[in-house]
Amino acid sequence: MPVNKRSKYRGSRTCGGGTHKNRRGAGNRGGKGRAGHRDHRHTHFWLAGEFNNGKHGFVRKNAVHVKAIDIGKLDQMADDLVASGVATLDGDIITIDADQIGIDKILGGGKIKHKLNVTAREFSESARSKIEESGGKAQSA
Repeated sequence: MPVNKRSKYRGSRTCGGGTHKNRRGAGNRGGKGRAGHRDHRHTHFWLAGEFNNGKHGFVRKNAVHVKAIDIGKLDQMADDLVASGVATLDGDIITIDADQIGIDKILGGGKIKHKLNVTAREFSESARSKIEESGGKAQSA
């Protein structure tokens, strides 16, 4: 039994590569470069983190990105916003300006525990009703 590959293949014409024609070109090794990265070399590229499965969908060039937050999340953040000086506390009413925290629209998800006076560019109908039911005001900027 040979000790290493060098002595194992000594005297062999093809060194384990099949017929002498198989070592020619890139076809026998499965292509050049990234060829087969989705097929026969899938695991190699997946483990290396270089897996690319192509593009999907489309991106609108003129899309308007609206930064929105749920009123329940804003209610949870209210105490921290007062502590950091972004919001003000007048008695039991917390006044928040959504532009100062980079929010464009207030959505109606979640529950409200505080009385909030919120100023924002847009409100959903459910957010506006929840703010007013809790004793606060929803003002459009």
